[in-house]
Amino acid sequence: MEKELLLTDLEPNQKGEIVSVLGGAMATKRLADLGLSSGTKIKIIKKAPFSGPIKIEFYESRLVLGRGLASKILVKIIQNEE
Repeated sequence: MEKELLLTDLEPNQKGEIVSVLGGAMATKRLADLGLSSGTKIKIIKKAPFSGPIKIEFYESRLVLGRGLASKILVKIIQNEE
């Protein structure tokens, strides 16, 4: 079975696929409105130090998420994707 992590646990240049959102209905809707839902493949571009935001890339778009919202996203790591 593949290991599941929070989005905040991934390092820059790591890729993952969203498994689920651990937040309530509002957080899930907000992320879905941004295009982030189960099955979305993402890549970490940059992580600000300490509790700063995380910059991600998905569907050829880039987005900065606050650490609180990012910590509600459960992902599985994608290994060696072409």
